[in-house]
Amino acid sequence: MLVAILASALLVIGGTRTSGPQTQSDRIDSITKVLACPTCQGESVYVSRASAAESIRAEVARQIASGQKSDDEIIAYIEARFGSRVLLVPRSTGLDAMIWILPVFVLICATGTLVFAFRRWRIETIDQEIGRAH
Repeated sequence: MLVAILASALLVIGGTRTSGPQTQSDRIDSITKVLACPTCQGESVYVSRASAAESIRAEVARQIASGQKSDDEIIAYIEARFGSRVLLVPRSTGLDAMIWILPVFVLICATGTLVFAFRRWRIETIDQEIGRAH
């Protein structure tokens, strides 16, 4: 249960962080690290040297240089262009957050149910033993 609480707290903290890199190069790196190369298997745009990744990196650099969009807006633009499969890190809101939190919730409920069932079974066993003793 402690692990579930800790995981939930870390999700909340990670989802609400607003401090970001200061330089344009740092911003480009941080954005391209969370975007998946659309033609590579499991590589980020930051790591990949495929032409599609280079194109995305150039678009991110162009939008950062214009200075009119936030990092989230740039990521949303790339996501709209390539679909949600381009996100290496799921969003911390809506259905994506539910998909990450649901297994923790199910684990907590299952553990609680097992604890309740074992306690009940133990009490019934003790009652049966007391009944035999009398």
